[in-house]
Amino acid sequence: MESLVDILARIEEKKIAAAKKAGRNPDDIEIIAVTKTHGEEVVREAWDAGIRIVGENKVQEAMWKKERSISGPEWHLIGHLQSNKVRHALETFDFIHSVDSVKLADKINSVADMIGSRPRILLEVNVSGEKSKSGMEPSEVEGAVRHITENCERISLEGFMTMAPYSENSEDARPVFRKLRELRDNLERKLGLSLPRLSMGMSGDWEVAVEEGATWVRLGTILFGERPKLKPVRAQGDDDGSSLGGLDSYSGEGATVKILD
Repeated sequence: MESLVDILARIEEKKIAAAKKAGRNPDDIEIIAVTKTHGEEVVREAWDAGIRIVGENKVQEAMWKKERSISGPEWHLIGHLQSNKVRHALETFDFIHSVDSVKLADKINSVADMIGSRPRILLEVNVSGEKSKSGMEPSEVEGAVRHITENCERISLEGFMTMAPYSENSEDARPVFRKLRELRDNLERKLGLSLPRLSMGMSGDWEVAVEEGATWVRLGTILFGERPKLKPVRAQGDDDGSSLGGLDSYSGEGATVKILD
């Protein structure tokens, strides 16, 4: 089996080539190791291989995993954030990529004020318009940026995140990534702001994302292989499945998911 160090060496070569093609500095692009559904051991594996950022989709999964993991990595929330999980998110993550509304930004700012934190965020933009994807419409972004910079003094807004529609052909993602970069560039000029971060590109299209300006690429399958298959399991007394308690199949504690054999 190929080691993570060897996998990263191949990725680094491709990253350098993609950055060179776009006239970019490869050092400006960082890998986020997406450890969703994997145990805490992959966090150490990623750290030992040189990755410094871990990405998780769910607050509750990150909470137990971070407690059991080595110290050192930054923890980034890359999945949807429910308003009732904001405090837990701010206490767990160093960066939130998935702020998809002004209402959520206001909630983050309010909670941050209460607990004395300074959240760093990205706005999630649904560039493709797919109904299955989260994120605000591109036409809403300018207003959201203005609102956050003028009214959310606890928040540091540093850029945008998007997901391209799934396709076997990575080139299909290029217009989505390009539109997000152009949106960012236009708003920087128009509003006189610095929005340096673009989180875009996953295992199947990350090289195209680098060519189009990504500063963070979110890689999971390409690093760790296919994720375990999971299904929701409702904890006792958890009517909506949103509880932070209950049994978790990979932490061995209490119940949010179950591995399917």
